[in-house]
Amino acid sequence: MTKKVLIVAGDAVEAQELFYPYWRLKEEGFEVHVAAPSKKTLMTVVHDFEPGWETYTEKPGYRFGWVDKEFKEVNPEEYDGLVIPGGRAPEYIRLDPNLERIVKHFMEAKKPIAAICHGPLLLTGYKLISPGMKMTSYVAVSPDVKAHGAEYLDQEVVVHENLVTARAWPDLPAWMREFIKMLKS
Repeated sequence: MTKKVLIVAGDAVEAQELFYPYWRLKEEGFEVHVAAPSKKTLMTVVHDFEPGWETYTEKPGYRFGWVDKEFKEVNPEEYDGLVIPGGRAPEYIRLDPNLERIVKHFMEAKKPIAAICHGPLLLTGYKLISPGMKMTSYVAVSPDVKAHGAEYLDQEVVVHENLVTARAWPDLPAWMREFIKMLKS
């Protein structure tokens, strides 16, 4: 039986952090669905690290036209894993109560979750991070992670129980490698 993975996203999702896991997981043979606040073509963004800037820059990215479901239509029990890309999307999609229900299911059921960059904002926003957890994220999210008692590690990928976290798009290969390993175990 083919395992199913859910990716949650919204406008201003980081392009590489959505497209890479979408195609990589399909390549590995998983059934992949994408859910968003509404079933529409998502407007992605490209974050880059440029000389002279103390933070990342943001530019329009490719459009993503493969949203399968709205958050309210998702039955999380049907899925074996969850991917939470970064970008600015987590800042606003976490306001959707249907998304909270989905993410909480994965944490409570201890199903594999992959969160990258600003993706851990869903976990902090829903109070799903507990003291003693080890994780990483984009450095600007580290205060949120630490405020919930987690140990922040500045490394390309951190695996803690059912959670696989990474800092940003340069860490995509290590992030997906660990998540796929977890899904296959």
